[in-house]
Amino acid sequence: MLSYGYCERLSGAFWAEPWNALTNGAFLLAAVAAFQLWRRSGGPDRPALALTLLVFVIGIGSFLYHTMPQGWTLAADVVPIQLFAFSYFGLALMRFCGLPWQAAVLGTFAFFTFALLLSSGIGSLLPQPARGSAGYAAFLLGLAGVAGALLRRPGGRDTARLVGLAGLVFALSLALRTLDGALCNGWSMGTHWLWHLLNAAVLYLLLRAAILR
Repeated sequence: MLSYGYCERLSGAFWAEPWNALTNGAFLLAAVAAFQLWRRSGGPDRPALALTLLVFVIGIGSFLYHTMPQGWTLAADVVPIQLFAFSYFGLALMRFCGLPWQAAVLGTFAFFTFALLLSSGIGSLLPQPARGSAGYAAFLLGLAGVAGALLRRPGGRDTARLVGLAGLVFALSLALRTLDGALCNGWSMGTHWLWHLLNAAVLYLLLRAAILR
């Protein structure tokens, strides 16, 4: 029974979600690893650095929410994730697909609109807990689209593999996020913490693709 939104949380205590809280360390590790890769790359790649810092912020925000679930910590959890997703999509349109920044801005706005419609439209028709994961399906489709576009570009295969692998890991991650509530009766720790671990891998793969491109 999901009284507090996640399977693991059964009370309002700070450490009521130990697995969901501590696994946010994976985001911090992903950010540190990506930062080291960024330093070794030698170029003044400020967009990639900004995205790397966002991954660090994602880990902190998610930790705050899973230890102190309330309005401002929810914002601290969700906003950095959304900023990363849409910023990365815009960067991918320019860096991977070769679009000018004006077209990338329009494309990102169209993608944002699509994600919003998917979340509020189809998502509202789904039962819980699938409803909360509907909006993330847009990001899965976005990763598939970017990987497909990269395969058509000269020299894009290596980056396409990284983005495609990120998409596959994210598909598994999204499935585990959706199953968290359904598995409560049989597995009290839930599966949301696996969403954290797998998503940290996804974000590292995406940062690696951006830095090495």
